[in-house]
Amino acid sequence: MPKIVNTPWWRGDRLFRLLVGGCALLVLLALGGLIVVMGFGGLRAFQAFGPGFIVRNIWNPVTDQYGALAPLFGTLGSTLIAVIIALPLAFGTAFWLTAIASSAVAEGVGTAVQLLAAVPSIIFGMWGFFVIVPLMAQHVQPALRHWFNHTAGVRWLVHGAPFGYGLLTGGLVLAVMITPFMTAVMRDTFSVMPPMLRESAYGLGATRWEVMQQVVVPWSRNGMVGGVVLGMGRALGETMAVTFVIGNANSIGWSLFAPRNTVASLVALEFPESPAGSLKLASLLALGFILMLISFATLAAARWLLRSRQA
Repeated sequence: MPKIVNTPWWRGDRLFRLLVGGCALLVLLALGGLIVVMGFGGLRAFQAFGPGFIVRNIWNPVTDQYGALAPLFGTLGSTLIAVIIALPLAFGTAFWLTAIASSAVAEGVGTAVQLLAAVPSIIFGMWGFFVIVPLMAQHVQPALRHWFNHTAGVRWLVHGAPFGYGLLTGGLVLAVMITPFMTAVMRDTFSVMPPMLRESAYGLGATRWEVMQQVVVPWSRNGMVGGVVLGMGRALGETMAVTFVIGNANSIGWSLFAPRNTVASLVALEFPESPAGSLKLASLLALGFILMLISFATLAAARWLLRSRQA
């Protein structure tokens, strides 16, 4: 008969389960702590202004009147622009690296994309301030105003003084920042796709476009949605890069070139000047709490979309 060895609990599977369970519990505690700190910290703002705090378009520290509508508008607007620009760039780059480029070229370009993801956000902000802002002010906005100033429905998007700051500038900088992350996720998803699927489609006479449209995209939908959600999460919470180029004005309007603000940039600028226990600090914490809820809602919507596709 084989000899039965009684392994002490600190050397067996029980210890391993305790360790990994503790790691998961720490993550949940950290997330719960963030929610509690932001929620209770911003409770005074919700008590003072009610649920209308979310739709109030005012931020006046002199009169102690605050609202979240303007920074939320800037956050969602710049994130939407960034995702619209970054999604085709990331998808095209990932597909080219995995299906068209040679292995040597793909390795070099893939490494460059990874290095771009490691660039600090403040560097992107400085690049946007010294390159994108003058380009917008001197060339892009004057040209768009000249072409579309008398076009109904479009002229409101390009009107305003040519400062160079605004939602479009912030969205462009954010798009450059989130494209490497989305590209990396999509590239990994395309790489693990069984080669037999592509080869079978090519063998039936399908073109690269048909293979991409009818084989790659349906098979890789989950990973692509994950990459988009990762990029959106990065764009929603980005602070310094957006602060450099968005103009930091608490206003709402149709123009893509007018100075705006975001939740993260407003908190970064106003937090050092907010005394402990003040209504202003509570309003900033309430903004952070709302931003967390938006991030959770984005993730939940993505998971729901995936589940509905799989059903």
